[in-house]
Amino acid sequence: MNKEFRYGNETLSTSKVIELAQGTIRGILSEETLIKIRRSQQYVSDIVSDNKTVYGINTGFGVLANTHISAEDTRTLQHKILQSHSVGVGNPISPYLSKIMMITKVHSLAQGFSGVRVETLERICWFIDQNICPVVPEKGSVGASGDLAPLAHLFLPLIGLGEVWINGKIFASADILSERGLEPLQLGPKEGLALINGTQFILAYAVANLQRMHFCLESADLIGAMSLEALTGTKSPFDERLHALRPYKGNQLVAQRLRMLLSGSEIMQSHVDCGRIQDPYSLRCMPQVHGASRNAWLHLKELTHIELNSVTDNPLIFSADDTISGGNFHGQPLAIPLDYATIAASEAGNISDRRCYLLLEGKWGLPLLLMKDVGLNSGFMIPQYTTAALVTENKTLCFPASADSIPTSLGQEDHVSMGSISGRKLEMVLENLEYILAIELLTACQAIEFRRPLKSSSILEHAHDFVRQQVKFANEDRIFADDIRKIKSMIESFSFIRAVNDFAGSQGTDLNQNYGEFSLN
Repeated sequence: MNKEFRYGNETLSTSKVIELAQGTIRGILSEETLIKIRRSQQYVSDIVSDNKTVYGINTGFGVLANTHISAEDTRTLQHKILQSHSVGVGNPISPYLSKIMMITKVHSLAQGFSGVRVETLERICWFIDQNICPVVPEKGSVGASGDLAPLAHLFLPLIGLGEVWINGKIFASADILSERGLEPLQLGPKEGLALINGTQFILAYAVANLQRMHFCLESADLIGAMSLEALTGTKSPFDERLHALRPYKGNQLVAQRLRMLLSGSEIMQSHVDCGRIQDPYSLRCMPQVHGASRNAWLHLKELTHIELNSVTDNPLIFSADDTISGGNFHGQPLAIPLDYATIAASEAGNISDRRCYLLLEGKWGLPLLLMKDVGLNSGFMIPQYTTAALVTENKTLCFPASADSIPTSLGQEDHVSMGSISGRKLEMVLENLEYILAIELLTACQAIEFRRPLKSSSILEHAHDFVRQQVKFANEDRIFADDIRKIKSMIESFSFIRAVNDFAGSQGTDLNQNYGEFSLN
């Protein structure tokens, strides 16, 4: 690994965060960044020594903002804030999300407006580089004074408390520091507050789910094209001229992809004059529905990019005489687009379930339930029960958490974003969507074989062959849950789309043509 990213000195993107989290590039604190950090920390030292009253440096927190803290107690105050705010409950988030939280927090603090010490940022970087990820409970943040509880848990290991993940196992932080010959840090003035004020829990979910939703949307276009072929649908609704008259970016992208995916299909050519006037909406309106979901994804990406390069703690230090206590920690700017993306992901599953249903009806030359001997066999009837259940579960998760607020801190923090819940709900909906798409792909692969000897396009045939390497045609009932798990893994890992993209490229077709802002970069 020889690539480096300079925290606080370069622009951070979603793809860059993922590379840092995967360890393919390494984050560093450049000399220019160190100068900014040291200058900001000196401002805080001057505030303490001059006994100027600044929130969080020599006052209590939240409703206790008017309680003065003596100079000798300012360090103790920062230690206690990590302890008192570590009130998270529920299952721990993944180590991957925990690592993203650390990466994004370092980048925010390294911009030099937070008053933290170089030693503190270097210790966080050590945890990142060693792939030692703090254990962070999933519940407890209201997403407005920053993600207080999750961030407090995230940084307990700095002071020798809490737990960490190493290679999938949990250890006491104190034991790991001792084994590695490191002493717990003694936090300086403002450091504890700077660590726990911020939106990095919400932001980590935004980053991880942008990638996951991207994988799902890529898969949805391809799987939808296969279902269209199996149902002998027409490609005319994807005509470029049609979408030029309603030029939403996502719609145009999906229509372009469908045209490329279907190009050269024998199946498509075989029914040009079949007399069928229109296809059902779940086939005909893929550009409009998948495209709307892509537009929502793009909006989330744009706002996530802003958040990645923002300073979101409080107060912000411009000089020893110029500090501002504001609300940059409030999660509403991400909470709303996360809720919007949740609805968009749910709708991608909703239309996918409708295509599954169409494939089972026994119309347009396909056998009922996609098996020749039904009665004795249930065929593919029951997998669609699962898509129906998952679609309904997703609908129940679409209530926007950002539309709710419960006052905290005895009314001092009287409007909160609940963006942490928005992020977690998006993750749950995407998990369900991966299963829904897996079932549609399983069903479409079965259906398309009833069109033989005709073949689809070379790209879609390759997609079909890729699935068939692990999941075979079903002549009779079997435990379809095993097939669904295998295909879901292909979608989640992106191996399915990557294989298809690579094959298309080898045939001279770039499925990512004109992607531009719709890429993860």
